[in-house]
Amino acid sequence: MRLIVGLGNPGSEYDRTRHNIGFAAVDAIAQKLGASLRKEKFESLYGTAQIADEQVLLVKPQTYMNLSGQAVRQFMDYWKIDSEDLLVLHDELDLELGVMRLAIGSGAAGNRGVKSIIDHVGGKNFYRLRLGIGRPERGNPVDFVLNRFSKEQQVVADELTMQAMEATQQWITKGPDWVQRVYHRK
Repeated sequence: MRLIVGLGNPGSEYDRTRHNIGFAAVDAIAQKLGASLRKEKFESLYGTAQIADEQVLLVKPQTYMNLSGQAVRQFMDYWKIDSEDLLVLHDELDLELGVMRLAIGSGAAGNRGVKSIIDHVGGKNFYRLRLGIGRPERGNPVDFVLNRFSKEQQVVADELTMQAMEATQQWITKGPDWVQRVYHRK
């Protein structure tokens, strides 16, 4: 079984913000696979799906970004999922908008949701699909991530969530090395 977690904040005031691109990507995956994210467990919305022969849990923690690790740990314990079978999709300030990178074993780079998962999982040995949202030219990065994309940027963000959906499926069917070879060229 694989655990696919999208990071974001619950509530309509955060819909379509840069910080919630992980939620948007998991929603795209669920829609593509015909899964519903309506079940509630461990302060999360979740659903199940099948990718190839692999059972997949799709999760959107509702604990707010900074406490995501609590929910992730509970799902891992309940379903006995190893950290190598965890993929976290999240926003990344250090990548320009539209760029995506698959990583394992790297630090949080200031993302408090990722830091919470590292703290609760007990290490960095899990996969992360880093979804580039860019960095503000000036101003507070916190304000930047909690704001919505411009109309033009939203088009790029929507394309990125579709790529994340494809990359997630390929992570399961073809493996992480294949995903890195194909998607890191962009």
